[in-house]
Amino acid sequence: MLKALPIGIDDLNLSMLNYFFEKTEHSHAHLFTGSAQQGRQGLAIAGHADIMAHQGQYPVIFFTLKFIDSANWDNCFDKIKRVISQVYSHHIYLLHSPLLTAIQKAEFEAIIGLTASVVAYEVSLKNLTYYLSSYHNKNPIVLIDEYDVPVHAGFRGGYYDEVVSFIKSFFGDGIKNNNYLHFAVMTGALRIAKESIFTGMNNLKVCTFLSDFYADKFGLLEHEVQDMLAYYGLASDAKAVKLWYNGYTSGSYTVYNPWSIINLVDNKGVIQPYWVNTSTNDIIKKLIQSSGDSVKEDIELLIARSSITKEIRESIVYASIEKDETVLWNFLLFSGYLTFKNRRLIQEIIYVDLFIPNNEIASFFKSTVLSWFAEQLGEKHYNQMLSSLISGDIALFNKLFSNFVITSFSYFDITGNQPEKFYHAFVLGMLVSLADRYHVRSNRESGYGRYDVMLIPHDTTKVGIVIEFKKVD
Repeated sequence: MLKALPIGIDDLNLSMLNYFFEKTEHSHAHLFTGSAQQGRQGLAIAGHADIMAHQGQYPVIFFTLKFIDSANWDNCFDKIKRVISQVYSHHIYLLHSPLLTAIQKAEFEAIIGLTASVVAYEVSLKNLTYYLSSYHNKNPIVLIDEYDVPVHAGFRGGYYDEVVSFIKSFFGDGIKNNNYLHFAVMTGALRIAKESIFTGMNNLKVCTFLSDFYADKFGLLEHEVQDMLAYYGLASDAKAVKLWYNGYTSGSYTVYNPWSIINLVDNKGVIQPYWVNTSTNDIIKKLIQSSGDSVKEDIELLIARSSITKEIRESIVYASIEKDETVLWNFLLFSGYLTFKNRRLIQEIIYVDLFIPNNEIASFFKSTVLSWFAEQLGEKHYNQMLSSLISGDIALFNKLFSNFVITSFSYFDITGNQPEKFYHAFVLGMLVSLADRYHVRSNRESGYGRYDVMLIPHDTTKVGIVIEFKKVD
């Protein structure tokens, strides 16, 4: 099964599967059945004897690729080797088995010692399943967390072809047509297509946020969060918690971000961004920053907490991310920065309405926009410019705004015969900075024409502002 889901839920579920299935010297059964000694009740699964019969009965290969994030292929491959070495070390008892030949043991030791050949690492997953199956007389379970992170890093770092070539061989030998495999679960934010990573793997069950397969098993449901908050004495914070961390559509369910909820409880109920600070957001920021006018218009709507209608493709082609706006929106959806509603099929194409799910993600978009202006003008000058505008000091605003235009032209990729279109970037900044005091409207119909920007004050004693941009030589 390939589970393509964001929001920090894949690693949590894979850890749970590992503790449930793995055959170990010290049983983990108490994690599921409860412990009278520790005063903990059992989980719901403890009431299913047929399922509990599988607890602790299988050899498990469990590893994560979530930290394989390097600037070049040599460093990336070195990190991959170290992950594989750790997995082999976890099963080092196999070296004492007479089932392995001297050559197999030598390669096993070379993999642990980081001195094996590239080919040895490419076939290491399949070989380890064979060794475990022979030793335990039972095929192992393979759990791979965030398989797509190295590909993501390769795309950003310019070694895309190298990493795809290795991952293709590694998964191809280890997962495809492997008779020594009981089953495998692979998770990642994106389902990568047309890069041949999964060529010929016709036995995959692919589950995304759009499907109902396991939709209520990834992420926390409303009643689960309510019970958790009550248990830790945080029930009074339930409304704020819902605004900040709920809102993800998973099949026919709405789920909370479990990573954020767990960290919220651990931090005694402090509301703040948790998940968006756990991963590298550089590629998201770069894509939004370098996008065209239509994308910035859509981001304006998203930040204003409206929705936008987009085509959905469940498979991502990395090479198209910077060229195809449709791929960009899919990337944001499956990476967890947007969610969806109103899924429908129109002429064999899936369309959904995309929107920002909660305040945590809204804070990411806002901080991204503010960072653009802080880098160009400095936060002090940027705030001074907006203050002069809403206070009516037009002379000062004109001076600061002119400087903003000059410094922003190249930054926002202003080209062609309509340089005034840069105002979309400016409007984004105002949406973020002034939304608590003004309704910010951009390029909407008004009377017999269209205004460029309108600021309508929440306090009707304050002045309203209409801005029209014109090009001059």
